[in-house]
Amino acid sequence: MSTTHVPVAIVGGGLGGLTAARVLHVHGVESVVFDLEAGPEARTQGGMLDIHEENGQRALRAAGLHDDFLGIVHEGGQAMRLLGPDGTVRVASADDGDGGRPEVDRGDLRDLLLGSLPAGTVRWGRKAAGARPLGDGRHEVAFTDGTVVTTDLLVGADGAWSRIRPLLSDARPAYTGVSFVETDLFEADTRHPRSAALVGGGFFLALGPGRGFLAHRETDGSLHVYTALRAGEDWIDTIDFGDRRAAKSAVLAHFEGWDEGLRGLVADAETLTPRRIHALPVDHRWDRVPGVTLLGDAAHLMSPFAGEGANLAMYDGAELALAVAGHPGDTEAALAAYEKELFPRGEASAVESAASLDTMFGADGLERMAAFFGTGPTAG
Repeated sequence: MSTTHVPVAIVGGGLGGLTAARVLHVHGVESVVFDLEAGPEARTQGGMLDIHEENGQRALRAAGLHDDFLGIVHEGGQAMRLLGPDGTVRVASADDGDGGRPEVDRGDLRDLLLGSLPAGTVRWGRKAAGARPLGDGRHEVAFTDGTVVTTDLLVGADGAWSRIRPLLSDARPAYTGVSFVETDLFEADTRHPRSAALVGGGFFLALGPGRGFLAHRETDGSLHVYTALRAGEDWIDTIDFGDRRAAKSAVLAHFEGWDEGLRGLVADAETLTPRRIHALPVDHRWDRVPGVTLLGDAAHLMSPFAGEGANLAMYDGAELALAVAGHPGDTEAALAAYEKELFPRGEASAVESAASLDTMFGADGLERMAAFFGTGPTAG
C-alpha cells in the first residue's frame, strides 16, 4: 500500500470537481482530482446542459474559460417545444440567442475543463473506498486500487452516493417517485426523420398525468430522450432491459393512446438505460467538520426538474475555490464562508426542483407547464 500527501484532494472529476480544481489553479493553489473512471475517454459523457448566466456561466468566468465556452455552445439549442399526449404542440419558442441559458454538450464542457488543468492534476482509475479523519483537519482517503492519500483539505465532489459525505452527514438519497428510461436515436435527421421533426432543434417536452417525454437535440445530430414515469421504486426491476424489444413494450404500455410519433421516441430507440431519480432532503446541511466539505450532488442532490444540478455543481466548485484562495492559510475560515452560502443556495434550488417535479407530473401538469412557458414565438 502506497501513501502520498496532497494539499487539496478533490474526490470526483465531474464538472463541479474540475471547476474547483481549475479556479484553484488560476489562483495558484495546487490540487489533485481523483476520479473513478479509467481515463477521460472511458465513457461517453453525453447529454445537453443549459448553462445559466447567474451560476454556471459565473463559474466559467471565475475559471477564465467563458470565452472558450462560447465556442462550444449549441447554436439553436435554446429552442423549446411542449406537446400534449395527442401530439398537439402547446408551446413552441425559438432560440432568441440571448445567451442567458445556452445549451452545450456535457462532454464538450468537461473536455474544456480538463484541457485547462495542468498535466497530472487528474488521477484516473481512483475509486474511493472510504475516508477517515486523522486529526487537525487532515484526512486519509483509501482507494480500491490499494493506494492511499492524505490531505489538508478534502473535497467530496463524488456525486449522489458520495464516499466522503459520511464524514459530515448521515443523510442518504431517497427515491423521488419518478423513474427514467433514457433512449438514444442516432443520426436522427436521416434515420429517424419523424422523431427529428417532432423534437426540433432544442429542448422538447411532452406531458400527461404522471408521465412524459423529455428530449434534447444533441450536437452530433442524435436525439437523447428521457421517458419519465411516476412509478414504484421497484418498477425498473420488473423489466428485462437485456431484451430490448420486451423492454420497449413494457415502457410503452404506460403510454397507450399517446401519439404514435411520441411513442416512436421509445419504439425506434437504439439504446435503453433505466435510472431511478433520487434526492437528498431539501434542507440538507451539516455542522462544520475541520478540513472537509462537499459540493454538487454530494452536497445537495436533487431531481433534474429545475435544471440546476450541473450549474450548481460548477458554481459550488468556483465558490469553494475562491473562498480557499481568499483565506490563505486559514482553511476553516474558507470552509465556513463557503458553507454559509452553500446551504441556502442548495436548499432554494432543491425546493424548486421538488416543486417542479410535482407540477410536471401532476394531473394538470401539461396545462400548468403551458401556462409557465407561455406561448412565445413559434419555432421554425
